[in-house]
Amino acid sequence: MGTEGATGSRRTAAVEDVAHLLVRCLRAEGVEYVFGIPGEENIRFVDALNDSGIRYVLVRHEQAASFMAEIYGRLTGRAGVCSATLGPGAINLLLGAADAMTNSAPLVALAAQGSLRRVHKESHQVIDLVSMFAPVTRWSARIECPDAVPEMTRKAFKTAQSERPGAVFLAVPEDIEAEAPAEPLGPLQIDAVHADAPSPSQIARAAEVLAAARNPLVLAGHGAARAGASAALLRFAERLDIPVATTFHGKGVFPDDHPNALGAVGFMRHDYGNFGFDAADVLLCVGYEVQEFDPVKINPNGDKRIVHVHRFPAEVDAHYPVAVGVEGDPAQALDALAAALPDGLAHDASSSTTKIRALLDEELRYGRDNEAFPLVPQRVVADVRAALDRQDIVLADTGAGKMWMSRLYPTYEPNTCLVSNGLSTMGFALPGAIAAKLARPDRRVLAVMGDGSFLMNSQELETAVRERVPLVVLVLVDEEYGLITWKMELELGRHSHTRFTNPDLVAYAESFGARGYRVESADDLLPLLRRAVDDDGVSVIACPVDYSENLRLTDRLGTLSGPF
Repeated sequence: MGTEGATGSRRTAAVEDVAHLLVRCLRAEGVEYVFGIPGEENIRFVDALNDSGIRYVLVRHEQAASFMAEIYGRLTGRAGVCSATLGPGAINLLLGAADAMTNSAPLVALAAQGSLRRVHKESHQVIDLVSMFAPVTRWSARIECPDAVPEMTRKAFKTAQSERPGAVFLAVPEDIEAEAPAEPLGPLQIDAVHADAPSPSQIARAAEVLAAARNPLVLAGHGAARAGASAALLRFAERLDIPVATTFHGKGVFPDDHPNALGAVGFMRHDYGNFGFDAADVLLCVGYEVQEFDPVKINPNGDKRIVHVHRFPAEVDAHYPVAVGVEGDPAQALDALAAALPDGLAHDASSSTTKIRALLDEELRYGRDNEAFPLVPQRVVADVRAALDRQDIVLADTGAGKMWMSRLYPTYEPNTCLVSNGLSTMGFALPGAIAAKLARPDRRVLAVMGDGSFLMNSQELETAVRERVPLVVLVLVDEEYGLITWKMELELGRHSHTRFTNPDLVAYAESFGARGYRVESADDLLPLLRRAVDDDGVSVIACPVDYSENLRLTDRLGTLSGPF
């Protein structure tokens, strides 16, 4: 345990109300943005943000505010902050808080509450928010004493930013917000927990397991990205010539153009990368969390030996039997493990890995060369990759488009292809793109959304235009909840209740002051993407997609057999 030094004095010259004290505590935590909508019960807090150095981003729906806070936290490692009034406003923060929790992203949700004089009884807009948020947060509490603000704020951020990160909820009663502490108070000192070195005895045990392996394989999850373990993963993979797969949530922590890259696993059927797992006898899982991807799909018989490398113990699962758990900083653990292995232990990963990579490349080539209209999803993936630089950020919203992007989109750096994999919620990508651009203003940002998910939070186009946050939304148009149709056809042989209609998406975008584009041939998409991502504004591209490729893919995967 170490300290970064005091971020503010414990005492100040004058007593201030809770609203101003809370804002000073947020500022001491390094908060740059608060995403939210004001309410009658938190007007003092919103007013106190003026001239504080914290930018209040007014949104059009509190759910969008929670998604913005989540993506900001995921990209920066510092808790994103969202704010709402009591009752319905607070309830609307719940989805993003749950999404952050299941995606291991740091988030602090602040909501107003009725006064302490009436929260014990049936009262206008009062419900038990603390109990509501408790199951989807690391900590949920109500501030009941002005003097507790510095301690509770520090605890909220310390908890949200711990390993494993997650969501925290604080309710601020309207009467407490207006009160002042008994004496002048200020923010508390920030304690920074430094990365722990792994246990030498556990490294030795893990080295024994790997030394005895015939076909080891690395699975890197989002925890490896959070830990900044990319360079260590590269060193380890090259030292042992071992293949590395990632979860959808961990895409980019190992570059997909590296010869040892096996791609991402997480698809609903036995995908190409799964064949690499079929032949593996030892899995080295680095920063992997069971919520990212059900281990039954890579260890169906529960017979593979697993070395779990993370900052906390693995979840218990019958298909994830941990032979050795190495707790500590993943990057340090990988380097220590490589040093502990004998020379000459390198495995030949080339045969199956080369075949799997060739199959992925073949799909992308099929997309690049396909002139069909509406576009096949492989063409969309290929053109998005061609339009963006290696470090640019794409957010793939939940739906059929996410499956194609997560499987096929070559990713080279951590946190440059963002999905919701823990909760897999729809509608996060547009508000998330706003936060991504604010967190990484030097990157170009693209949200890829189905037309179903786009209409769930499309009102945030107004936020992006008003706040002058340049981004692009690529809407994949099929007038259907395509992923549900795909699943119903696979399981039932038919589908129902998944069709809908859309407004004119170009006119809709323009009505918000954004630019609207319509793809009218396969060759339109790439130049429109390049034009839009280079533009210093908000753009929406409506792109018709033919999802008959969905069933063709699962049929083709069903005919594949291994080993490769």
